[in-house]
Amino acid sequence: MEVLTGWLREAGHDVHGFSLARELMRVASRESFDLFLVDWVLPDLTGEQVLRWLRVERGNDTPAIFITSRDAEEDIANAFSAGADDYLIKPPRRIELLSRIEAVLRRAQPRNPNQTLTVGPYHFDLVKKALSVDGVVVEMTDKEFDLAAFLFRNLGRLLSRGHLLEAVWGRNPDLATRTVDTHISRVRSKLNLRPENGFRLTPTYNFGYRLERIDPSEQPAAGDAPAPSGE
Repeated sequence: MEVLTGWLREAGHDVHGFSLARELMRVASRESFDLFLVDWVLPDLTGEQVLRWLRVERGNDTPAIFITSRDAEEDIANAFSAGADDYLIKPPRRIELLSRIEAVLRRAQPRNPNQTLTVGPYHFDLVKKALSVDGVVVEMTDKEFDLAAFLFRNLGRLLSRGHLLEAVWGRNPDLATRTVDTHISRVRSKLNLRPENGFRLTPTYNFGYRLERIDPSEQPAAGDAPAPSGE
């Protein structure tokens, strides 16, 4: 595992290594990741069990690549059936590993060759770090812009505070997750991310945040009272 971790870090990835499946499962219950690289054979559970837990129990669709010494057609079919996005036969080779990871991430989060991102009225110039809403420029700090862009790139996805912290600020042990909460509040306010405007940025207790696009017409009008329960 140390060799793979070294390769990934040299390539610029933030890596979290787990020697036990249950340790990964514990952390995955409160953190989010861009990709899982799972060995088929683990000391406590199989990689197939881990992936089925992620997909079925957690409803987690984060891309995953299996690393396995099994190359029988049935074994490969079982890996894909469990929810794998790709697989590698042991021993993995550095360039192939990095290429497979890049390909899976590219499919999961397509890049915009024009370096712009437009979602509804929100237009991001990712080169100039400029954001406009309905053509009106919104003044933001660099970190507010980076956070907003990351949220919109991951629209509909539940992201942990730790994941947001690493994605926007990097691996900085001196920063608290409260930093994320403060910037989320500013982004929500500056971009007016409210249900009546078609977007909802909501916290998940003790985990993180999700930015969703919703239909404003399905939201209750201001002043509407909830329907009686009949009790």
